[in-house]
Amino acid sequence: MLNQHCEEDFSSPFLSPLLHRLAQRGRTCHYRPGALLIQEGDHDDTIFILLAGRVRAFSAGDKGQEITYGVYGPGEYLGELSLDGGPRSASVITLERCTCTLVSRQTVLEHIAQHPEFAFELLSKVIRRVRSATMNARQLALNDVYGRLIYMVNTVSEPSGDGTRVIHERWTHKELSSRLGCSRAMVSRLLKDLETGGYVRLEPQRFVICRPLPARW
Repeated sequence: MLNQHCEEDFSSPFLSPLLHRLAQRGRTCHYRPGALLIQEGDHDDTIFILLAGRVRAFSAGDKGQEITYGVYGPGEYLGELSLDGGPRSASVITLERCTCTLVSRQTVLEHIAQHPEFAFELLSKVIRRVRSATMNARQLALNDVYGRLIYMVNTVSEPSGDGTRVIHERWTHKELSSRLGCSRAMVSRLLKDLETGGYVRLEPQRFVICRPLPARW
């Protein structure tokens, strides 16, 4: 169950002008946290334009293990790879209450016919996703778990006024293990050692990097 409620109108300050015009052609739906928007392997051509909330794109193995490809917020859209008619390449689940506008493949094609410049915007989005996927694959193949943690922290953290760096969300050990491609036990050991060494501080709503992480664990 998607746990959705749909309506016709919407508004969002996060969309580009061309994406806003495309969203006007669809229908807007509201979803509860934990709603599965896209199931990997399904054949469906719906594109989800995210107006509010956050979603996670992931794949799950036969034994329940998961790998996270990315977490996306307002202004992003998902499901664009289904435009080739193939199966869904990943699953997408809501992390919090979300509002999305849904448009079909036919609607996207009609929009491109009327606004050809949107094809370049769509292509740029696909290229960025491919580059991100390539970098993630490289990190998984060439770095150990700690190396992947350093890369992730350096990529998503932001400088704070007091000389620390901050990640403005508090990931659970399960979420971190999914992002790093390792067990929750390994995540627990890493974070405990880093906290003990004074490198990180875990606060209720954020992850604080007090000083640069050591090169090796």
